[in-house]
Amino acid sequence: MTDEFYMKRCLELAALAIGNVSPNPMVGCVIVHNGKLIGEGYHQEFGKAHAEPNAIKSVFDQYGDDSDELLKQAIAYVNLEPCAHFGKTPPCADLFVKHQLKKVVIGNRDPFSGVDGKGIEKLRNAGIEVVSGVLEEECKYFNRRFFTRILQQRPYITLKWAETANGYFATNDGHQKWISGALAKRMAHQWRTEEDAILIGKQTAIIDNPQLTAREWPGKNPTRLVIDKNLDVPQNNYIFNDEAKTIIFNEIKTDVVGNVHYIQMEDMHFYLAQKIAFQLYLMDMQSVIVEGGANILKQFLEANIWDEARIFSSQGSWNNGIPSPVINGRLQEQIRVGSDQLSIYINQHN
Repeated sequence: MTDEFYMKRCLELAALAIGNVSPNPMVGCVIVHNGKLIGEGYHQEFGKAHAEPNAIKSVFDQYGDDSDELLKQAIAYVNLEPCAHFGKTPPCADLFVKHQLKKVVIGNRDPFSGVDGKGIEKLRNAGIEVVSGVLEEECKYFNRRFFTRILQQRPYITLKWAETANGYFATNDGHQKWISGALAKRMAHQWRTEEDAILIGKQTAIIDNPQLTAREWPGKNPTRLVIDKNLDVPQNNYIFNDEAKTIIFNEIKTDVVGNVHYIQMEDMHFYLAQKIAFQLYLMDMQSVIVEGGANILKQFLEANIWDEARIFSSQGSWNNGIPSPVINGRLQEQIRVGSDQLSIYINQHN
């Protein structure tokens, strides 16, 4: 088996924790002895054990007293450089040194300043062979939320909307009218479980009265973010219920009422996308879905503060309506979702 084969297994394991480890990265670890996989693990939840101790533990669970000798001749594969600092858990690099592993194969160096090469240095200083950069681009894209937060000091931002076949986004008269089908809705709920937060503007909150929860997919609800400058959204709307935490960005007050957090901002008509992105970074949020309306999406597009856009196109057309935002990105893939088509774009210029 090749290094790439085992690195792909690390990513498979790491993906099991999507939505549960933020603001940490998703990490998987595989331990191999003489071509045989003897242990594996992944970082399952923020604040709990990292991938490396879970993988080491799985070796001891299976091999008991023989584990120490097996580990001395073993190779560990991990998609991100083992940490070298004390955070919520002890340094993982120290664990590999303690068990005297023969070799460690890494996907990405950790961009976080507390690590960034220090884990590799610890391993090499202990006489452990280190190979870095295996499936490097694939591993980096896999942890794109983490890399964006560390390197750009903002969350990974996904824009999402549905449009008609002839490019309309919403009705002119402000009444709610569904565009995409049931399968697209279910997929959108799955996405909600994978990201930290979901953002809408005041008009969407008032017109659609959305719940912004992941009702149709198992997993956690995202934090609900609402831009409501003058606090106009009625208090009996779904966003104020206790299904999920809600943050209201406004110009009037900073307060906490139950699970609703009001955050006051100045001059929200200037640089709003930048202000919200930085505020979310300060709150350790690693990813957000921006669901609209048209004005909010347009602000993120014009400020070029977005990473990915997911657009459902229906087969139906309308006679009139509010035109969809215009996207300028690289088309990554198109998928048929029921009767709709999903187009995924990547921003190459942020």
